[in-house]
Amino acid sequence: MLRRQVLQMIAGGLVPGLIAKTAMAANSSETKEIRIGYQKSGLLPVLKQRRTLDTVFNPQGIKIEWVEFAFGPPILEGINTGNLDVGYTGDAPPIFAQAASANLVYAGSLPGNSANGILVKDNSPLKKLADLKGKKIGFGKASSAHATVLYALDKAGLSYSDIEPVYLAPADGLAAFARGAIDAWAIWDPYYALAEGNGARVLADGSEVHNPVSFFLANKAFAANSSGLLAKFLDAVAIDLKWADTHREDVAQTLYAVSGTNLEALRKGVARSKYILEPFSEADAASQQDLANRFVKIGLLPKTVDVREIVWKWTPAT
Repeated sequence: MLRRQVLQMIAGGLVPGLIAKTAMAANSSETKEIRIGYQKSGLLPVLKQRRTLDTVFNPQGIKIEWVEFAFGPPILEGINTGNLDVGYTGDAPPIFAQAASANLVYAGSLPGNSANGILVKDNSPLKKLADLKGKKIGFGKASSAHATVLYALDKAGLSYSDIEPVYLAPADGLAAFARGAIDAWAIWDPYYALAEGNGARVLADGSEVHNPVSFFLANKAFAANSSGLLAKFLDAVAIDLKWADTHREDVAQTLYAVSGTNLEALRKGVARSKYILEPFSEADAASQQDLANRFVKIGLLPKTVDVREIVWKWTPAT
């Protein structure tokens, strides 16, 4: 019952259109495809367009399948159920997934890949974090923005009970913020940059309260039975990210082509992103453990987790 309740909380079910498939064969030599969960607003659409993964895996008879999601928690539910092999999210979703005994492992980290922060309207009377007391703050439950809110409240000397959380997916948060249904909105790029360009004021940038880290995660069985493929996948992603680091205008243009999001907002988000993929480190483990403990403290995580129990060791090829 506990596991079912937490999975419902973090995902709310798989996104429409994701068709359940037979779990991949235990022998990696029988693997015919690698199924990747991604968000249109993230970095993976760029990799998808560049087709580097196809170049690496297609000659081996392995197909790359891309499945789009609105945000991170449903991606992890897809990984847990075996409908996805790998995907990436912000820092909070894996913690809730682990608490639900999800079948996944940390495979790699992307430090500072996406900016996030807490926004208010330009004419809002809120001037500092302490002013959030008693206010409605919109953000995705169990998302990286949720983590930002926790650390921001701590910095301001406020508790979680001092605010009124309003759990909203990104698109719903954008609409609620625009019509004034919430006092503040915690969100990540490109929504963050979009709102900044449309009269929003930054009450606190995420980097001021918490170092944002995103993670690649993999299905536990896939990592165990197809470890060579997973390592090769991460190596290919790392190469593409090195390219992205020196071709930021190309990255912004590609994201514009696939999403139609305002180009200037995309450029701003790309400019403040770091494009690097690293093995999951002890510092990552410590940071994730601290966040997990915070969620337990406020009663949103029903039990403690040991982050280090679900780490898969990746040794980069270069």
